[in-house]
Amino acid sequence: MASDVYRITIKGHLDSEWSDWFNGLTIMREDNGETVLSGPVVDQTALHGILMRIRDLGLPLLSLTCIKPESEYERLE
Repeated sequence: MASDVYRITIKGHLDSEWSDWFNGLTIMREDNGETVLSGPVVDQTALHGILMRIRDLGLPLLSLTCIKPESEYERLE
């Protein structure tokens, strides 16, 4: 079963060094003061782990979107 690809937007900026802590998700800092984490997440347990880390840092979650299964995401790159 392919992983789903998620786009998670949080309020505040994170540096790219946090990528490993967020299971290798890509970290993009937006000009509006938001950070977008994106990439494949293996299952719902891993997704909840990422959300708990965001909570533990005290960063407001703005949005969470399941983009598509990883196999489709890779074809678009």
